[in-house]
Amino acid sequence: VLNMDENQFLEGMGVFFVSFVSQYGYDRVLSILGRHMRDFLNGLDNLHEYLKFSYSRMKAPSFFCENESAKGLTLHYRSNRRGFLWYTIGQIKEVGRHFYKTDIRIDVIKEETVKNTHHVTMRLAFDNSAFKLEEKHETANVDKAMMPIKAGLFLDIFPFCVVFDETFVIKSIGSSLQNVLSKVVGRKLLDIFDISRPIITDLTWKTVSLSVCSPRMRNLEGMMQTGLYINDLSMHDFSRDMVLAGQQQSAELKLALDQ
Repeated sequence: VLNMDENQFLEGMGVFFVSFVSQYGYDRVLSILGRHMRDFLNGLDNLHEYLKFSYSRMKAPSFFCENESAKGLTLHYRSNRRGFLWYTIGQIKEVGRHFYKTDIRIDVIKEETVKNTHHVTMRLAFDNSAFKLEEKHETANVDKAMMPIKAGLFLDIFPFCVVFDETFVIKSIGSSLQNVLSKVVGRKLLDIFDISRPIITDLTWKTVSLSVCSPRMRNLEGMMQTGLYINDLSMHDFSRDMVLAGQQQSAELKLALDQ
């Protein structure tokens, strides 16, 4: 009837979804994720973390960018759900067209399922000249005389970091994390933590990358239950703002219901 195959139909649904959510104000969220398409793709996981505050049962996929150049990048898509690949491809293409005036060609390089996780590697070809601008900016700001920061300062800047060795034995943790998990040094990483994002099916030393972490706190009640305070949260991201904004939203909703 539609004269198209299943993949084309799903891709079209993904294109339509971008227009659909725009009717409910989410176009503003999408439009401020980044100045360029590359910024949007690198911020997809942050977008899903934001949406979890409204949709707590959402099973969000995970995205990871690599091999970036002025002509595109390689995107890794991991999800515990099946059948959403071409739907996602349609969304990405439409976001590029609608918000960044950029046409994107997407080639699926590899698909595999490891345990319960569907892993897809895609090559996205588009005008990514912003990458060259960013690369030039970073190079210009590198001071060769800069010395490595001291370990104590690093742990203060990233109060929820976890330092472990090749055998995944925890060697040190950030200052705020010590307040709630004081006896984890010397224990195995996966005996204490579950890795939720990015989705990693086979944790090895080679698959580990630097990850600047922050706790997910919906409101002040959650902080009180864990024994954390506002000043324990990281200064480098918007963790403090998210908690306070969530608390304000809850108070406004309660006031509206009371009235």
